[in-house]
Amino acid sequence: MGARKKIAAEKRKEAAKSLYFAKLVGVPSSPRKMRYVVDMIRGMEVNKALGVLRFSKKKAAIDVEKLLRSAVANWEAKNDRKAEDGELYVSRVFVDEGVTWKRMRPAPQGRGYRIRKRSNHVTLFVDSKTNDEK
Repeated sequence: MGARKKIAAEKRKEAAKSLYFAKLVGVPSSPRKMRYVVDMIRGMEVNKALGVLRFSKKKAAIDVEKLLRSAVANWEAKNDRKAEDGELYVSRVFVDEGVTWKRMRPAPQGRGYRIRKRSNHVTLFVDSKTNDEK
């Protein structure tokens, strides 16, 4: 690795230490369905977002709730303390398209219909409100 690349990589690593996030890779649902759930909690305070996800009827809400709890645990591990009520909020969350499995379904008269089994990747960032005020 060249000197420039090494310096740039060290800067990225240093910047990542102040970010608190969790990733969910390869969720077997379409990105569009996941975005409905993610849009509900974007920018919310963590405890309120957990309540919204808990009582949502969408199946994707279960995965996002688990991911949010993981991001909060990552924040607590990096800061060596428990998060207080109202301290954390969902700063950024986005859904990317994952791999699409292509399958064929038998159809009448010797034809075949395509089935696309989509997946997605969710990334959720958590930040403290006191961190932004500084």
